[in-house]
Amino acid sequence: MYNLLQKLVAEFIGTFCVVFVAAGSVCADEYLHPAAPITPADLLILAAAYGLATATMVMATAHISGAHLNPAITAGFWVTKRMGTAQSLLYGAAQLLGAIAAGYLLVAVIPDSIWGPAALGTPNLASDFTRLHGMLLEGVMTFFVVFIYFASVADAKGAFQKVAGFGVGLAIAMDVLLGAPFTGASMNPARTLGPAVASHQWSNHGVYWVGPLLGGIIAAAIYDRFFLRRQPAESASEPGLPG
Repeated sequence: MYNLLQKLVAEFIGTFCVVFVAAGSVCADEYLHPAAPITPADLLILAAAYGLATATMVMATAHISGAHLNPAITAGFWVTKRMGTAQSLLYGAAQLLGAIAAGYLLVAVIPDSIWGPAALGTPNLASDFTRLHGMLLEGVMTFFVVFIYFASVADAKGAFQKVAGFGVGLAIAMDVLLGAPFTGASMNPARTLGPAVASHQWSNHGVYWVGPLLGGIIAAAIYDRFFLRRQPAESASEPGLPG
């Protein structure tokens, strides 16, 4: 049984790692290929970095806090009444603080001549992508991530629950391969906020809250309504949140 403080620290550390690696990999790519357009090889690198960081930290912290590491997942837990309002807000605060700390550490360790042109890895829309398009794409991509999270981490009958983080990481990676050229493939308000605060890059910032939160809430509600609640006798033992 872990107490609330331990859970919040786990969310802070987990989100810190995800944002540090995901945003840092964008800066690393800028260092290796300055001012060059994104290539298929770049997509693979960014997808692997973000996906592996997520998979690793989900597997490391799932037994402590549930490994949300994303306000969109926490919002899904709140909407489906798996977590109360106060605890949901504390989880969100821990995630956002972890992301902001990661952003400032990146600023401290990477020269501004490198992270500046990359906007510290802050996601933004492609020049011909509207905000509506961005919200829709971020929402759909986040839907996949949260749906897979609920199917593998939150569902006690998930086929690969012991290595659920691997499935969540693969979901992140596949979304990056699709969405990075268009929106930067954030799928996580914390992933966007951390580098945005540290680099003061706020262009189209609302897209990365509205899309992921709506997508996450819809995914959680669908999985909870049509899959988990089909077995009322087992509802009391649903893992929802460890400890």
